[in-house]
Amino acid sequence: MRIISGSARGRKLKELQGMDTRPTTDKVKESLFNIIQFDIEGRRVLDLFAGTGQLGLEALSRGAEHCTFVDRRQEAAALVRENLKLCRFADRARVVQGEAQAFLSSCTEQFDIIFLDPPYKTDLMQQCLEEIAGFDILREHGIIVCESAADQPMSPLPPQFEGERVYRYGKIKLTVRRRLGER
Repeated sequence: MRIISGSARGRKLKELQGMDTRPTTDKVKESLFNIIQFDIEGRRVLDLFAGTGQLGLEALSRGAEHCTFVDRRQEAAALVRENLKLCRFADRARVVQGEAQAFLSSCTEQFDIIFLDPPYKTDLMQQCLEEIAGFDILREHGIIVCESAADQPMSPLPPQFEGERVYRYGKIKLTVRRRLGER
């Protein structure tokens, strides 16, 4: 697992041992960042269910202003901190060890990009999408990128979110939704 592009290009990231984390493959990560490449520079990012932190780290490498990483596991939060130091991004990041829903319900900041990659075969994706919409933490014209199993259905979001774009990569699906703003 490595940073694909930007200031930390080629940097190898440390990974968690065991089967509790399902890192995004390089192919899917490269496709994801090709989709949002013009929306990253100077943005504030939330990497929910961060795992190793690779999505937020990639965004920082490509010019994101700041990234908040959230994961419930202590060892994941510690690994994200290590990877931030390794890439020299610690001054542009915040790591929160805690449950995603608790973070969302107490969050007082807004983000431009939110990466949502919860464990598959749970209802965490839908719960978090509803909370993101309800707590209004995505800025106007902001983007939510959801990684899920290809067969996982996505429920509709409130009208302030544009229709979704879906990209399939074998057994993995990326769903990109944008928040509407003033035209």
